[in-house]
Amino acid sequence: MVFRLSCGWLADGECILNFSEDKKTAKKSHTVCGELPLSVSGKVNRHMLCDESTPSFHQDLGWSHYRTLMRVEKPEARTFYEQETAQAHWSVRELERQIGSLYYERLLMSKEKKEMLCENRHTVGLHPLDVIKDPYVLEFLNLPEDHRLNETDLEDRLIENLQSFLLELGHGFAFIGRQQRLTLDGDHFYADLVFYHVRLKCYIVIDLKTQKLAHADLGQMQLYVGFYDENVKGKDDNPTLGLILCTDKNDAVIRYVLGKGQDKIFASRYRLELPSEAELAAEMRREMKLLGMDDAKQAGAKKK
Repeated sequence: MVFRLSCGWLADGECILNFSEDKKTAKKSHTVCGELPLSVSGKVNRHMLCDESTPSFHQDLGWSHYRTLMRVEKPEARTFYEQETAQAHWSVRELERQIGSLYYERLLMSKEKKEMLCENRHTVGLHPLDVIKDPYVLEFLNLPEDHRLNETDLEDRLIENLQSFLLELGHGFAFIGRQQRLTLDGDHFYADLVFYHVRLKCYIVIDLKTQKLAHADLGQMQLYVGFYDENVKGKDDNPTLGLILCTDKNDAVIRYVLGKGQDKIFASRYRLELPSEAELAAEMRREMKLLGMDDAKQAGAKKK
């Protein structure tokens, strides 16, 4: 007796499965939409065979995962969340949080904007731009947007909610430590948070700012990144990355301080409340317009 299950996503986001039982003298076939056969453990049956013509379900995701995924309207977003859930082993609650915080849209927005700043980038495989988001959503801190915490208090809150913060940072981040001391000729400096990215194979230094980004903040991060590259990074590690989390920023200042096309230091805003998709779209249009105006000014200056 042979059991065969063909499975895939319908255009409207529903699951479709075709179950057939073959014997020497008889055949039975059933097609089910929106229902998923489960094993005793509640997971998708590990022994089912899927037709090559349709994408298979991840065997480590439960029916509750797929019920959540079915509510994602965009096919590309649904595929992204499905793959990330399987790779990062998200629980159903974590998956719901990522969807609710528009994780996919924020990552896409960040990549599209930064690719405009790095038009000459041609790389294969995972790139730092692929793991940096803008903005980051820290709603799990339960703070109002007009909070009056200083940087130390904000750091304390993030450490207290480290698991949620790692979820927001994304798959691959491993926490190394806080307030890591850097000593240069007797002068001491302290990096707020240090992570290692296991997929990029590099250290990532995070600096927290409770106000708008200043040019001095970029210089400070250059010091941190340079120190880690020379004194901490191993021979098999990739160059260190720096990420500044701030309440607001000026992309023109970043470009003039760091240079256009650099891909080691990034600045992202953080929000304490979940954004709407409309807010993200409006922000994207605003950023693109500003970038277009800056490029036009540079082109006009060259002609003169």
